[in-house]
Amino acid sequence: MPTVQHWREAIGSGHYDRSLAYLYGEANVFAARARYLRVIDGYVSTFGEPTDLRLFSAPGRTEIGGNHTDHNHGRTLAASVDMDVIAAVEATDGDIAVQSEGYSMDRVSPWELQAVEEERGHSAALVRGLAARFAQFGWEVGGFNAYTISSVPKGSGLSSSAAFEVLLATVLNALYNDGSISRLDLAKASQYAESAYYGKPCGLLDQTASSVGGIVTMDFADPTNPQVESVDVCFDDFGLSLCVVDAHADHADLTDEYAAVTREMKAVSRQLGVEFLRDSDYASLLAAMPAVREACGDRAVLRAMHFFAEDARVPQQVEALRAGNTAAFLKLIKESGNSSFEYLQNIYPSGATRAQALAVALAAAQTALGDDGAWRVHGGGFGGTILCFVPCERTTEFVRLMDGIFGKDSSRVLRIRPIGGAELGGDHVMSV
Repeated sequence: MPTVQHWREAIGSGHYDRSLAYLYGEANVFAARARYLRVIDGYVSTFGEPTDLRLFSAPGRTEIGGNHTDHNHGRTLAASVDMDVIAAVEATDGDIAVQSEGYSMDRVSPWELQAVEEERGHSAALVRGLAARFAQFGWEVGGFNAYTISSVPKGSGLSSSAAFEVLLATVLNALYNDGSISRLDLAKASQYAESAYYGKPCGLLDQTASSVGGIVTMDFADPTNPQVESVDVCFDDFGLSLCVVDAHADHADLTDEYAAVTREMKAVSRQLGVEFLRDSDYASLLAAMPAVREACGDRAVLRAMHFFAEDARVPQQVEALRAGNTAAFLKLIKESGNSSFEYLQNIYPSGATRAQALAVALAAAQTALGDDGAWRVHGGGFGGTILCFVPCERTTEFVRLMDGIFGKDSSRVLRIRPIGGAELGGDHVMSV
């Protein structure tokens, strides 16, 4: 039963440095030590001295390809990153109590699992939704106290919500199910909580990338059993840095903007006689174009056109990566970005004229990188970040340029994390 003293001595002495280097890179070990000590201190100050303290982590994710394809059973390419949510946790006989640094506490009974309307849009809904899904599948649930710290900025496009969900699912799996639940099932439970309880329609990309870890390509043709394959490459070998730029777009409520993408694609699929666009094709859309335009409107048609092209583009991106074809990969990334801008139209909210921060960021990246890199909207869009592939030797210059436009520390160079949700234990990271 690891005590606070055990953890403080072990972390402070470097006993877990190998694990921390695996998660965060050699250069960030000392910062990671301080962060885990801080989460322990946060637990003690919130809940008192524990007798059996455990430490967990779940990463944010970067979407590389497949922008808004997963919710229509398409293909995606994503990766977990070295920005994460960590937690100090102890099992209890009572409620699930989660204190996230800087926020009010969420307290949910693991035996009162009906959705609560007043919780929609709040993190308590994610806690309750996860516990409910575990119970529905016959998995064990129980109480615990958790203090969490996140390095995944909210609204950054790195999916802080998926990291939080996967973290709690990983905790429940470890505390009450002996780590027996698969990573994919943990992702499904997390996605259910966000969609059914929190009230944000979403596909399974974010949660799968956070739970599985590494670079993965996912095919959601059968969403109950998606195909998930690791893509064992390193962007350093391509001479590229992976950089996200926060354009500090207005983060007013964008739920309806996201929901409209799914809603409009769904309207087109119904006109084509299928439930999801993946079950149709571009030729069928062209043949039915007059009727679809009349029934659904032109933006819905353009969004469907984006889906068909983007879904086909993902396996080409994977092939280029595995073949080490840098030029082809960068070309495909830019094609993806152009399609999101022109067809999917998720760069700024509908009707925005004065505030188009993501568009400015994309234009600046294009001017700076030209033929040597690539740029595209990152994640859901409308607010958040852009994703850029930057030649390693030009990374410092690029970060300086973008920070000069959008403010200090707006640019972040990401490291791909090799695993998803995990527990820190023994002499190494034990994934659960």
